[in-house]
Amino acid sequence: MIFSIILMIGLAWLVQIILGYFQVRHFNQRFREMRRLGRVAIGRLTGKFRAGTVVLIAIDARNTIIRVEKMQGVTIFSRLRPLKGLEGKNLLDLQPEDIAGYNRLTAKAIQDAVNNVKTIAKGGDVPVKKTWLDKMLMAK
Repeated sequence: MIFSIILMIGLAWLVQIILGYFQVRHFNQRFREMRRLGRVAIGRLTGKFRAGTVVLIAIDARNTIIRVEKMQGVTIFSRLRPLKGLEGKNLLDLQPEDIAGYNRLTAKAIQDAVNNVKTIAKGGDVPVKKTWLDKMLMAK
């Protein structure tokens, strides 16, 4: 009985690894496609118990938005999908009303992408955000 439970957990873990691999492969493929258009700003908002959101924003040399794609969800079945409404706008000049039509998680991820581009333009490095596991391990 215990062996069966351990085997089931192991199989579920293996399936998750395989499907996660395909998700990362899809993300990398779309990222490469967008890199052909210009620079790509990445914004993210991680969720502990809610959907995480990642946005890829292709911009030209003048920071004009060419294309936006979003991945949002809590499962490994999430995929990047086009996000319409920002094309032609300057990424660094986005106003709150430009992103007001999107859900709160998407708006925060877009703002994160803007902040990342501003940080890099000033010669800085984008800080690596700590995961809940990092925070838990640092607390000890």
